[in-house]
Amino acid sequence: MSERAHPMAQKEMDDVSGVETTGHEWDGIKELNNPLPRWWLWTFYACIVWAIAYVIFFPALPVSGSKGVLGYSSRAEVAQEMVEAREAQSGMYAKMTSLSLDEIRADPEAFQFAVAGGRAAFAVNCSQCHGAGASGGPGYPNLNDDDWLWGGSLDSIYQTLQHGIRFQQNEETRQSLMPAFGRDGILEPAQIEAIAEYSMQLGGLEHDAAKAAEGAPLYAENCAACHGEKGEGDREQGAPKLADAIWLYAGDASQIARQIHDPKHGVMPAWGHRLPEATIRQLAIYVHSLGGGE
Repeated sequence: MSERAHPMAQKEMDDVSGVETTGHEWDGIKELNNPLPRWWLWTFYACIVWAIAYVIFFPALPVSGSKGVLGYSSRAEVAQEMVEAREAQSGMYAKMTSLSLDEIRADPEAFQFAVAGGRAAFAVNCSQCHGAGASGGPGYPNLNDDDWLWGGSLDSIYQTLQHGIRFQQNEETRQSLMPAFGRDGILEPAQIEAIAEYSMQLGGLEHDAAKAAEGAPLYAENCAACHGEKGEGDREQGAPKLADAIWLYAGDASQIARQIHDPKHGVMPAWGHRLPEATIRQLAIYVHSLGGGE
């Protein structure tokens, strides 16, 4: 009966490094038995102890109702901070709803509070369409200029925010539709082209004078009732001003012709049922303060 070999007899030392091997070998490469540093092991063990303690004392388990022994909650802490912040601002929020828009505009402290809150609300709710700087883009109005479809007074801006534009879910939404002169066969393509050139003339832009002359009587017959005899627009109807170089959907004669043929009609949500009254007033003050407010 043979004797079992003593474990110590199985140790093998690497000839090059002089370090004991683990006995594992892959393709002639032997694994050295280099133990981890003591400090690393103690740090690892301390982390295990810390993790166990954290699970016990704090709400670390991914299950409903896990509060831990201490009952601490960062969410509850943030919620409490928000409550305290609202209480600190409650007086100013009361002003937002108790004062008229003109009174808020005239009160330096209330005005500053409204602009700050309106800027934050604009970034969350409005910048996606009107841009971070409210400069707009194709199909989205620039709010920094004096060109307004429905008026740029505080009350007009508030009305637009409250009820929206062509927002069918709101009965008081602002509503205006331009006829599709080409799609519905009201005008011939040549007539639409002539009106487009005349519109360019109204805006002081480069145009075909002969075609513009042909378009003048057609414009007077089909367009002046909304856009004005001289292209001054009509804010009661939301009809844009044509006697300038500011265009929402167009910019040259071909684009104007496409808009006359089959017009685009933008939609803006009514924020009255989405945002608090104080926030809508802050937005109105902020937009009015951008430079184009009247």
